[in-house]
Amino acid sequence: MRIEHLALNVADPAGMADWYCRNLGLKIARSGDGEIPVRFIRCDGGMMLEFYRNNQTEKFDLPAVAPAALHLAFEADDVAGKAAAIVKAGAAMQSDVQTTADGDIVAMLRDPWGLPVQIVRRAKPML
Repeated sequence: MRIEHLALNVADPAGMADWYCRNLGLKIARSGDGEIPVRFIRCDGGMMLEFYRNNQTEKFDLPAVAPAALHLAFEADDVAGKAAAIVKAGAAMQSDVQTTADGDIVAMLRDPWGLPVQIVRRAKPML
């Protein structure tokens, strides 16, 4: 078995999916604009994220989510450069670029909707 997707009920699934595709290289795998608008986005060879809007149930209060409790992590060779690029695209820095005790380089940001996003370069790649 493998993970297919992680779903988040959000206010603006189309806007979020478009932003991630433009700024972090994901691609739309499936979309629909019916009663429950949905966008499945994926990176090359990886699992998908599903952004959807179901008004019959609560949505994540993304700005209230602590980055240590939930975040979406992306690998990058140039953590500082990628963080700066997505800040220009509307993200907000949450912490400076740091090096962990394991030698990983990380930056924590929030996307324009408040979802915590981590940019990371692992000292020892995990994937």
